[in-house]
Amino acid sequence: MARSQNRLVKQAKLIFLFVLAALAGGISGVLFAYSPDLPEVSTLDDYAPNTITRVFAAGGEEIRQYSTEDRVVIGYDDIPEVLRQALISSEDAGFFSHFGFDLRRLGITAVQNVLRWRRRGASTLTMQLARHVSLGGAAPLGLEKYWSRKISEAILTIQIEKRYTKREILTLYCNQMYLGSGAHGVEAAARLYFGKPAIDLELAEAALIAGIFQTPSRQSPLINPDLARARRDYVLGEMAENDFITAAEAEAAIASDIVLAERTPRRPSIAPYFVEEVRQHLEATYGAGPLFEDGLEVHTTLDARLQAAANAAVERQLRVLDKRHGYRAPVRNVVDDGETIEDFTHGRWRFGISAGDVVPAVVTGTEGGAIQARVGRFTTAMMRDGFAWTRRRSAGELVESGDLIEVRVLAIDDAAGVMTTELEQEPEVEGALIALDNRTGQTLAMVGGFSFDRSKFNRATQAHRQLGSLFKGIVFTAAIDRGYTPTSIIMDEAVCFDAGPFQEPYCPANYKNEFLGPITLRHALERSINMPAVQMMNEMGPEVVVSYAPRFGISSEVPPFLSVALGSAETTLEEITSAYAVFPNRGIRMTPYRITKIVDRDGKMLEENRPEANDAIGAGTAYVMLNILRGVVQRGTGQSARSLGWPLGGKTGTVDDFTDGWFIGFDPDITVGVWVGFDQKRSLGNSQDGATVALPIWREFMGAYIEDRQAPNGFVLPNNIVFVTVDRTTGEVAEPWASNAIQEAFIAGTQPGSLFEQP
Repeated sequence: MARSQNRLVKQAKLIFLFVLAALAGGISGVLFAYSPDLPEVSTLDDYAPNTITRVFAAGGEEIRQYSTEDRVVIGYDDIPEVLRQALISSEDAGFFSHFGFDLRRLGITAVQNVLRWRRRGASTLTMQLARHVSLGGAAPLGLEKYWSRKISEAILTIQIEKRYTKREILTLYCNQMYLGSGAHGVEAAARLYFGKPAIDLELAEAALIAGIFQTPSRQSPLINPDLARARRDYVLGEMAENDFITAAEAEAAIASDIVLAERTPRRPSIAPYFVEEVRQHLEATYGAGPLFEDGLEVHTTLDARLQAAANAAVERQLRVLDKRHGYRAPVRNVVDDGETIEDFTHGRWRFGISAGDVVPAVVTGTEGGAIQARVGRFTTAMMRDGFAWTRRRSAGELVESGDLIEVRVLAIDDAAGVMTTELEQEPEVEGALIALDNRTGQTLAMVGGFSFDRSKFNRATQAHRQLGSLFKGIVFTAAIDRGYTPTSIIMDEAVCFDAGPFQEPYCPANYKNEFLGPITLRHALERSINMPAVQMMNEMGPEVVVSYAPRFGISSEVPPFLSVALGSAETTLEEITSAYAVFPNRGIRMTPYRITKIVDRDGKMLEENRPEANDAIGAGTAYVMLNILRGVVQRGTGQSARSLGWPLGGKTGTVDDFTDGWFIGFDPDITVGVWVGFDQKRSLGNSQDGATVALPIWREFMGAYIEDRQAPNGFVLPNNIVFVTVDRTTGEVAEPWASNAIQEAFIAGTQPGSLFEQP
């Protein structure tokens, strides 16, 4: 009997050893089969999930984000203890004690799966991390592929546990996982749902976020608040069960309401045209992948306050100009589109509305000669004063029920839900503005059109338009550089010039065909008179004059024709503004730029830009021209800017038939350029010149610019400049007390009475 029992024991041992060997062999075979196809777990050493690229203004204000996933990567210490406890309680109570697998939990789940004929997992945090980071997180449906993935997941889980600490694994997990409604990682989730960083989460908030991990697409509080609350309460119960909190704390948190952060739609960028220029540079230089996934920090030159002023000036003054062209009927009626007036809503109404804003409104009636309309929950009744500019006597002549119109908000009675408004209309005319720092070339503000939503085309950098009288600044610079002075006499008379064989003579004319005879160079430029500019270009030679254009940064080819003196050449607003910045910058042209530096997510510098100087003209020539251009503001075509009471210079520009209006002006620190016109070239209207259409935008912007600034000391005076008192109309030396006397600037040696005075 004993001998028989011993034999059975030996056989059992042999069978056990055989099974054990078979299992070991099977496991080894599995490891051998699957390991070569698995990703290297060491790739987690350089864990770099898709993160947000942020663009910042010069003052640190965030002006744009680019991303494919809303994620902010944080460290272990930035994950609050209450969130770590909530997460471990709900997802993996044995996280800090197991080696990557919870065998007890796996066994129980396996039995339940067999009994209930289901395929439910019992993954630990490490197993979930292995699946989502290394295996992509996808769960194949086929049974064979399912087990194949599970085996791979198990191998990676062991490798992760061997290579990383529990703190590192938990940190990776908290940054990687999707948490519903577009949020990836706990930091993005905390900001989305509660409007705060994760470190500031309270108990109930942490429990809610921890509860989302299970099925984020269903349990987001923005998608299913009831399910999110039920899961939160479960997590709180588990936290109490694991002695992380007391039962009383759990009950109090369960009794609390879920208070989510107020969700307001993200407003469009304050500088959409500027930001688009930055985006194009980033994509061209680094590619679309890094732009949207690598979490770059892009620091720019933009001055957010000046940009806001530029936006306001362009929008307001283009509306004023457009109204001169008359009223246009609304282009959309919501009733005709199949909607009801009562149910209609507009995306703009989701943003806050303040006095001064222009917003869409839907007309609800025209009783009593007034326009009744609705703006979201607000109503407005616009009397005739609100649409007097249309020259219509009653509302019925303007609109009908269901029309979508624009109104400017004058006042808001929030309690009564009533607005006071006046009628607006979207302008057809376009405009652009750019502001450059004289000493660095940094772009401080940029507006490329009336509306980025309407047109992405940037009229500040992409539109090549005829310069009109702006090119006279280059013509007169060439003259000063070649010995002419502000007091040189030029004939303003009707003259025709030989245009070459088989060509009609070139016969330019002044505005209104009025001619003044002999006038000074200063007077010719201050009043932007045509014939003296053509006369001087003819005397110096067109080739000589156009050779100055590249010095000023004008990249377009400028043909050596006399008509160029009156602005037939084309360039962009950015280039001509940069050109005029040469005058207040002692003859140095600074290459415009928009990005100061770009760093990656690790703080490594990818790009750094510094001011780039280019010698354009001599400092003496630049100052003489500056002094004449100051006269344009004091006495000439730009004198409406004189009311600002600031040291300014500038030049108007008008193209034939009033198709384009320009004004480029400067103070000692910045140069600002404005262009106004239609994309498809047509007249802005009779007498709508640069001083009428562009200068008002420039003046409003500069008014905001100088609002909180102390007056500068003035323009820098070169050593080779001398001043002589002259009569500003004749150019002759005068007594200081004479009625027309001014202090005129001359390059030393060219002043009246000097040896090298221009005859």
